[in-house]
Amino acid sequence: MDITALFGTNLMQWIVILLAVDVILGIIATIIKKEFAFGKIGNFMKGPVLGYVLGFGVIEIVGQALPKLALIVPAVFILVVIALLTSILKNLGRFGLPLPGILRK
Repeated sequence: MDITALFGTNLMQWIVILLAVDVILGIIATIIKKEFAFGKIGNFMKGPVLGYVLGFGVIEIVGQALPKLALIVPAVFILVVIALLTSILKNLGRFGLPLPGILRK
């Protein structure tokens, strides 16, 4: 499989867009709270960003190589989107947006 095709899928593009929104909101929130540090960005980039993008890429490859496991691709996508949306909501909470109790922890 061509790497461009792997990272050019609609699902991967949505993951990258949500990651970008999450990173931007997180940076803005830390600047506003005066907690900004470049080291935190580096840790985030090598943790969740690489984990979500490369991890989902591997899942897509497995789904294509083993058609019986193709159903895991949309399931993993949904889980990744839920995790990213939760992180985005937590970042919005740092701006003072009221959040449901389950997200305040």
